[in-house]
Amino acid sequence: MNLPKFLLADNSSFPEDIFVLHTEFPRFIINLETDEVEWLEDFDTQDEEELLSETETAIKEATAFYDSEVSTYDE
Repeated sequence: MNLPKFLLADNSSFPEDIFVLHTEFPRFIINLETDEVEWLEDFDTQDEEELLSETETAIKEATAFYDSEVSTYDE
């Protein structure tokens, strides 16, 4: 199955929260209301430096994705 890089998610149990799922490595879910990140990968210490760089970029992309998606609803 071919998945998009990002998916929006919400849940009625968390009415104030907005989630974006990053489906490519490193996979994670970010709560845009609290900036909390839940990792869906297991990392070892060797990967940590590379992942920090990739993660920072992916989180910025996730936020930009959300802003782009929301702007289409505003139109």
